[in-house]
Amino acid sequence: MAESTTIAGIEIPSTDPLFLGIVIGVHIPIALACVTAGAVAMLVRKGRGRHSSAGTVYFWCLLALFASATALAIMRWAESYHLFILGALSFAAALFGREALRWRWPEWPRLHIAGMGLSYVFMLIAFYVDNGKQLPLWRDLPHYTYWLFPLAIGLPLIIYAQVRHPVVRARGGS
Repeated sequence: MAESTTIAGIEIPSTDPLFLGIVIGVHIPIALACVTAGAVAMLVRKGRGRHSSAGTVYFWCLLALFASATALAIMRWAESYHLFILGALSFAAALFGREALRWRWPEWPRLHIAGMGLSYVFMLIAFYVDNGKQLPLWRDLPHYTYWLFPLAIGLPLIIYAQVRHPVVRARGGS
């Protein structure tokens, strides 16, 4: 990269203070909050309380993450448009999952699991596509694995939850 900045061993493809300010001051902290809240929502007991609180934090952090990713993609569109698309898919999937729950659509538990699970997978794909080439172990893998690895892990977990999760089973799904 001709003009880049290295921070904590990660090369950021810009020296523009506005770009770096968004990346360091906004995008990375929100991404960390989003990953954490999403993991908590997935791992705790479902229902009101920790799950719904963590899910709400995840949703709003994901919206902020998508907004910052959009700003970053616009600043470097030719190099980053695919990250905008992944961000849009991630947020759209989360919105779908949230609305399925809020409006109790038919089969809402499965729709909620699919939407929220896919949003997390798309978010991870965006991270690995953007940063995988700089991460230990990941940098030795072919580029297509940055796209496929999160899918290969996430989709079976989503399918498992669709079939076996107690919330789905309690509603008559099996």
